[in-house]
Amino acid sequence: MERVIEWLRAKNPELTGEVGDDADLIESRLIDSLQFLEFIYLLEDISGRTIDLQEVTVDDFRTLTRIQERFLSPDAVEVG
Repeated sequence: MERVIEWLRAKNPELTGEVGDDADLIESRLIDSLQFLEFIYLLEDISGRTIDLQEVTVDDFRTLTRIQERFLSPDAVEVG
């Protein structure tokens, strides 16, 4: 999760303080539509798995908690 937070900070230099596990990354515009595919590639690199965009919804990327559960935990289901 550290790489995800580093990426969020790099894309949002104005970000100060902690990124809460349940903060809405989409609503707060920490991830915008222009950065979304780059974010997907980051998650694929970290997890070592391909993410099929037809198998996910925007809610799968909404919070750090959901990202961890869906893509980065050992129990994460293959998406693709």
